[in-house]
Amino acid sequence: MAKKQLFTKKSMDFLEKYLNNASPTGYEWEGQKLWMDYLKPYVDEFITDTYGSAVAVINPKAKYKVVIEGHADEISWYVNYISDKGLLYVIRNGGSDHQIAPSKIINIHTKNGIVKGVFGWPAIHTRNKSKEEPPKPDNICIDIGAKDKEEVEKMGVHVGCVITYPDEFHILNKDKFVCRALDNRMGGFMIAEVARLLHENKKKLPFGLYITNSVQEEIGLRGAEMITETIKPNVAIVTDVTHDTTTPMIDPKKQGLAKIGDGPVVAYAPAVQQKLRDLITDTAEEKKIPFQRAALSRATGTDTDAFAYSNGGVASALISLPLRYMHTTVEMVHKSDVENVIKLIYETLLKIEDGDTFSYFE
Repeated sequence: MAKKQLFTKKSMDFLEKYLNNASPTGYEWEGQKLWMDYLKPYVDEFITDTYGSAVAVINPKAKYKVVIEGHADEISWYVNYISDKGLLYVIRNGGSDHQIAPSKIINIHTKNGIVKGVFGWPAIHTRNKSKEEPPKPDNICIDIGAKDKEEVEKMGVHVGCVITYPDEFHILNKDKFVCRALDNRMGGFMIAEVARLLHENKKKLPFGLYITNSVQEEIGLRGAEMITETIKPNVAIVTDVTHDTTTPMIDPKKQGLAKIGDGPVVAYAPAVQQKLRDLITDTAEEKKIPFQRAALSRATGTDTDAFAYSNGGVASALISLPLRYMHTTVEMVHKSDVENVIKLIYETLLKIEDGDTFSYFE
């Protein structure tokens, strides 16, 4: 495995800054600038596209192209309606969870900067205890302290403003990383660390490596659909998050079994090319990297699907980071799993040779 240290002070400073920066779907560019700035010493060039996907390239003149990919966006809300009383009603931008919204502080992004607000909720004393009404997309609302609609508009808030949560990165019990948007800026961090280790360990790859941070995954894999047509890769190894299914109210018989701290989760699915997946699992076993397995039925629900079915078919695989409390502001991952995803991608890349077809018919 890599001689250079994982989780250096520089990499941890980057991770914290990268996670704390808001990067909602459709507005990822500030986070992408941070990501590219961190990667600049380790790569040869960058590719960006109209919607904000960013690719750091090592050995760009090579004909054979391998992608390692994460996605940069986070879930958020849009202002959808402003009432005469100055309250804001919202619609989702991605898979935002309405049930966690009440009592959350929020940031509204305007041309004049951030406007603070809260998702208000009726006090327990005023609710009908025999018939509690749950939070729903049509009854949660934001209060920014304005007396009416006119004052809201004077504050620079209008329909279409994007809304994020300000919750920032912290560490629980020394080895649990907690933040909003670990889904999936941890992916962007992990692939960046792979590039750093390749550079610092002076590894020369026999192919072009395209470290890809796609946008708009949360609304349908859109960034990956676009950028794969630009890159036209031969191979894609995607990393995303998957559910830890050991927490309450999740049935592992339905969702499969995965647990934070037990290693990366290697996917089995139609979109996952079996020979590439076998290379990953064989590498894990050889290098004694712990891993778990998951069966994903018709689709992975990740950017793997976008890469696999593009350009006439791209050999693709998915390595997931187990995560608790997905699409909340307290998403949680284990430090050792982050390390082992980085190690597994790094070691797998060292086994890929120029021109590998992963064909079943050779």
